[in-house]
Amino acid sequence: MPRQIKLFIFFGLIATGKSTLAQNWAEAGRMQYYNSDRVRKELAGLAANCRRSESLDQGIYTREFSRKTYDAMLERAEGDLRRGRMVVLDGSYQDVAERDRLREMAAGHGADLCFILCECPEPLIKERLAKRAQDPQAVSDGRWEIYLKQKKRFSLPDELPPEQLLVFSTADLPDKLLAELEKQLVAHGCSIITQH
Repeated sequence: MPRQIKLFIFFGLIATGKSTLAQNWAEAGRMQYYNSDRVRKELAGLAANCRRSESLDQGIYTREFSRKTYDAMLERAEGDLRRGRMVVLDGSYQDVAERDRLREMAAGHGADLCFILCECPEPLIKERLAKRAQDPQAVSDGRWEIYLKQKKRFSLPDELPPEQLLVFSTADLPDKLLAELEKQLVAHGCSIITQH
């Protein structure tokens, strides 16, 4: 009997550790992985680690360009689900409408989906943003002022049923988080990441 295809969406505010966790999760489960920062820069013809200092509504961070980015991620995920591949999406997904589009698409392909809302304390977010600013290989352009703006805009996922949402603390070390995430997802009803 074939395994149920799954779509995992790691979402939340910037610097909550969602990208590190999402990428590790995808690698551990040998799943397709799409990161909104990487897709955004690819669409703009930029190298992934090319720094952009625009504000939240300027340059490649306008609502129009964000729409283009999330459309591309949806399209890529849909193609993979159609081919029976498991998918991990990594982005803020701060709007209800954006999350609803994913739910509709997953339902259309008979895929189970799980939204993982990544959270951590603000002092840790500040620390991570400061560290990221010093990393020449960092992909995200997130800064504290952008975090504050994003926080005001972020729509809490009250529309998601409990079986589709896991709120997960990313305050621990990355190697510990992966095992904890698998444990919580299994308890939550999502099956383990290992594919055979």
